Amino acid sequence: MPTSQDLYAVYGASGCGRGVMPLLRQQLAHSGVASEQLVFVDDAPGPSHINGQRLLTWAQFLAAPAAQRHAVLAIANSTIREQLAQKISAAGVLPLTVQAANVVQMDAVALGEGAILSPFVTLTSNIRIGRHFHANLYSYVEHDCVVGDFVTFAPGVKCNGNIVIEDHAYIGTGAVIKQGQLGKPLMIGRGAVVGMGAVVTKSVPAGATVVGNPARPLQR
Repeated sequence: MPTSQDLYAVYGASGCGRGVMPLLRQQLAHSGVASEQLVFVDDAPGPSHINGQRLLTWAQFLAAPAAQRHAVLAIANSTIREQLAQKISAAGVLPLTVQAANVVQMDAVALGEGAILSPFVTLTSNIRIGRHFHANLYSYVEHDCVVGDFVTFAPGVKCNGNIVIEDHAYIGTGAVIKQGQLGKPLMIGRGAVVGMGAVVTKSVPAGATVVGNPARPLQR
């Protein structure tokens, strides 16, 4: 009788998930994991397959034969990502980190579980990053930065040295965060949003949205 194999899921079959699946396929191929062991999981109904991989509901994923289940959360909304992290943990599903083959990590990088590191991401030295971090195409984190849980970088984010980014912050496409000082880091507060193309030259309070160059609070 054949032994059950592990099952690997990209949770979320929208644009984010469809960008992550090829990275996971490439990553696991080096370990001899067959493409048939990779699936999409989504809560919305859809076709039987997306880009050649099976699409399962959460219930189908849990019911499928598997020695162990793993999942990466390809959901842009950080609040939902946190809820799903709790859901998979309660079900005994292991968090999965996915990173492109050309990601650069240098010295003393502590990376939390469940990260997605897209192509051309760079993490330099002496960096601490929390759980379920998303770093999209061509973004980087420079030296002596601390990044919290469920933080999202859109493509091309430039996070320079001596910066602290708290949980659930969202940094928009092409944003630049000025380097802080040793012992006096520039702070991006919990749940803050940095708009597309913004140039952040000073700390951003928790929950604030800043836009422009230099970045200023969004006037609603």
